[in-house]
Amino acid sequence: MDIGVIGVGRIGAFHAATLADLPSVDRVVIADIDAERTATLAAERGYEEASSVDDLLGKVGAVVIASSTDTHAQFIHASVDAGLTTFCEKPISLDLESTRGVVEHVRRSGATLQMGFQRRFDPGFRAASELVLSGGLGNLYLVRMAGHDPAPPHESYIPQSGGIFRDFSVHDFDALRFVTGREVEEVYADGSVIGFPVFASYDDVDTAVATVRLRGGALGVLSVNRHDPRGYDIRMELIGSEDAIAVGWDERMPLRSVEPGMPPPPAEAWANFQQRFEPAYRAELSAFLEVAAGRRKNPCTPEDALEALRVAVACDLSRAEHRPVRLEEVS
Repeated sequence: MDIGVIGVGRIGAFHAATLADLPSVDRVVIADIDAERTATLAAERGYEEASSVDDLLGKVGAVVIASSTDTHAQFIHASVDAGLTTFCEKPISLDLESTRGVVEHVRRSGATLQMGFQRRFDPGFRAASELVLSGGLGNLYLVRMAGHDPAPPHESYIPQSGGIFRDFSVHDFDALRFVTGREVEEVYADGSVIGFPVFASYDDVDTAVATVRLRGGALGVLSVNRHDPRGYDIRMELIGSEDAIAVGWDERMPLRSVEPGMPPPPAEAWANFQQRFEPAYRAELSAFLEVAAGRRKNPCTPEDALEALRVAVACDLSRAEHRPVRLEEVS
């Protein structure tokens, strides 16, 4: 199968390399707003360079969209209109209106759009989901999540990121829905600028928390920040009536115990999301190829992306107004 990749910055180049190594991919065609970057990558890796997005859409059987967030919706519309099975990195858009517009377009067209929430393909998150949904955890009481970046993004990224909840925590919100099989009913969120004053210039924060109430009464707690001196820390803990489990607790977890007799912290903790989730990204794109070939049902729909965004928007509203927000308020 010939696959097109729109946008070959950090994550797009990563996806293109992953696709090129998959046996069912015959050719990778790339396009990017930066013509020099496109030409350089094509020459280095042997990809075919498209002169434009329209040119790319006419050459391939399926499309991966990894361009800047503000272009996702327009490229999804174009790819769907071209009749192509499409994969898009999160989010569809940073606002609910345009996100709903894409969801409706995809639904009306009968096209397939798989969203890029790679944690659904991580072995730990999948094992947790299977345990919860099989009843092995018993009655779910509590979910604790941590999402900590090793370093804040460049200032140029902050104003177009959508803020900490829509940019970063939306992955946690999708993972929460995926693992528990439950919808969020209410959130309460807060945040602070503690270590990096630049975030205040854009009404954003570098450190945040959110509590969530899930359908059925279980509660969730999320901590999120832009700077963890020990590395990239993504964890989920679930406590139920029959078991208590953790995702992300491994030999590279960037956390140091101060209890006597405990082993030292890892010499090489997780440095970034590409390193931590490399197998999940590969599994995600392998699944997409199966979807494009008609051999697998879509594992992450645009409706899933919409629901995760709704939780993030509710957290933004809660932080702004210092009050609990029910999800029905952002329906």
